[in-house]
Amino acid sequence: MKQVTFRVGADIGGTFTDLVLVDASGKVVTRKVSSTPDNYSRAIVDGVLELMAEHDVEAGRMSELVHASTIATNAILEFKGAKTALLTTRGFRDVLEMRRLRIPVLYDLQYRKPPPLVPRRLRLEIDERLGARGVVLKNLDVESVDAAIAVLRAEGVEAVAVALLHSYADARHEKQVAERVREALPADVYVTCSTDILPEIREYERTSTAVVNAYVGPIVKRYIAALERDVREIGVKGSLQIMTSNGGVMTVESATRRPAYITESGPAAGVIACARMARALGLDNVISFDMGGTTAKAAMIEGGEPAKTTEYEVGSGINLSSKLVKGGGYPIKLPFIDVSEIGAGGGSIVSADAATGLKVGPHSAGASPGPVCYGQGGTEPTFTDAMVTLGYLNPVAIAGGRVKLDAQRARDVLRVKVAEPMGMTLEEAAFGIYTVAAATMTRAVKAVTTYRGRDPREFTLVAFGGNGPIAAAAVASALSMRRVLVPPAPGVFSAVGLLLAEVEHEFSSTVLLPALALENAKFASLFADLERSARETMRTEGHPIERLQLMRVAEMRYAGQAYELGIPVRDGDGIADVLARFHVEHHRTYGHRSDGDPVDLVAIRIHAQVAPLDESMNYRRLAAAARAGGEAGERRTRRAYFGKQTGFVETPVIDRASLGGESLGAGWIDGPLIVEEYDSTCIVPPGARARLDELANIEIEVHRESAP
Repeated sequence: MKQVTFRVGADIGGTFTDLVLVDASGKVVTRKVSSTPDNYSRAIVDGVLELMAEHDVEAGRMSELVHASTIATNAILEFKGAKTALLTTRGFRDVLEMRRLRIPVLYDLQYRKPPPLVPRRLRLEIDERLGARGVVLKNLDVESVDAAIAVLRAEGVEAVAVALLHSYADARHEKQVAERVREALPADVYVTCSTDILPEIREYERTSTAVVNAYVGPIVKRYIAALERDVREIGVKGSLQIMTSNGGVMTVESATRRPAYITESGPAAGVIACARMARALGLDNVISFDMGGTTAKAAMIEGGEPAKTTEYEVGSGINLSSKLVKGGGYPIKLPFIDVSEIGAGGGSIVSADAATGLKVGPHSAGASPGPVCYGQGGTEPTFTDAMVTLGYLNPVAIAGGRVKLDAQRARDVLRVKVAEPMGMTLEEAAFGIYTVAAATMTRAVKAVTTYRGRDPREFTLVAFGGNGPIAAAAVASALSMRRVLVPPAPGVFSAVGLLLAEVEHEFSSTVLLPALALENAKFASLFADLERSARETMRTEGHPIERLQLMRVAEMRYAGQAYELGIPVRDGDGIADVLARFHVEHHRTYGHRSDGDPVDLVAIRIHAQVAPLDESMNYRRLAAAARAGGEAGERRTRRAYFGKQTGFVETPVIDRASLGGESLGAGWIDGPLIVEEYDSTCIVPPGARARLDELANIEIEVHRESAP
């Protein structure tokens, strides 16, 4: 295998684009550059050029660039996708309108459901019909296909989704339609078959997933082509990989064919980094807490693996839980890391009046103009302005001096727009913003723990993102969580996750049989075809088959239920073993079980991963490199406000190396304490204490009875 020279991970956020460079010697270099919303790839190229210039490396030595993209999500949110048509079985053109009988707000009589991504005039019917088991009830009428093609040609569509009734049971009609469309329309028209993306039951979800894939397909294809062109122009010859929504990476060729898989790639990267850290420390129960410039996100990690879901709606706004709020967006029934999201970040706009009180978010100042203290034209107070006023953030500059701050502007806007309308002092208003934001963010953590039957007190909170370490102790305290970990380079931790992700694909098939009707041999044989597909796909993409790892999952439910639980299937498991595990998981998730009721096996899945060979994908090695060479800096103090009872305190301001003393784990330092770094700031409040653990994470003990 070709020796790795250096690899780069690039994660685009609403305010900053984060980059991490890892070379073959183990050196880790980080960079934050302002995001460029008009052309997000420009920030990646600019950041790569800065890293190479500053550290004297050549672009030709880059072996891999791993990227988390928001392009697919943005196309849906802004309704800027391709002009898309849908070809479906006669009688089913309105499945996108009918949706499911769910709405995210129960009592809003004015609620309007999201408009379909395909207008009705471009939803065309094909004469054909299959039964639920794949029996042909009506042969495909080629003339109806040609009539639809004539409409597509006249309308000048850019993309076509083909989703025929029950095609999951037999895809022959769907393949014939797609082939005829490709032959008749220009080569640049993007064509998607639902069975190529999601060969599973549920017509609405399968149709919606195919439509989303077609809708964003041309946009993603052009974006990837432009990004690849731009990085090649600066001399990069290595491979370009894209993070998927389930925490794996895929080639740009795969992302071009299946762009629906990358719709939520950004949030997944941080969760993967958190999971790798948990494994390295031997932690079973961890909550990732990622607070950036626009949102705060939380995800649950058990046994070193992130919780995943196949129930996701893109474009539904702030998502408290993929399983709890439905009907507000466009379903994509593909594997996603189950992330809950709250509109509370550093750029979240603060509003206040005596009647409604303080509100933080969900609207954000974003990268442009940003918070008022950035001095770039912002006029609305934000969470960041409050943190500067409290003394938590450096009042002069952040991001290693790249972003200059004007603390007086922050104080002035908070006084006029928050403190005076609320009849509060400036400090009380700023601390109120901090408290309200922390309370809001606890909902995100509860959504992945309490609402799933888990007790957050049994978890460690891992905080990262530019603002996560600022709010982490307050969030943990509100949930009675005792322990917080802040990893090295927390502000670019998601970009680190990109370099720790593994090549991953998922393959699925509908079964829909009573579990007890399956003998063990038959149950095992169901996975054989999927495993062959997995090996062939990985071989085609050039991945070494000897490092391929296959994980089996059975999607099961009690007969009559609407949705399933994914149950791992281990080597040697019989159907009884999986059934027993299903009953346990059902009780953990929903609080009850019914062992005597029949259980259906609805679908099976294969998660295919390529185990890493490159040592730069070892978390312990990356953590060691991130802390290498860190020398304790000069200690100073800053006045910081910690509430009405404590007031202002002259608080020590140190760097991470100073917190470690002479060696890692040397001893605790009592709060209040501010740990200031290039990419983030960590707040250790009064009553808490902190130290560095064996991997140079800042370990904060939030609730303690007494010092040892």
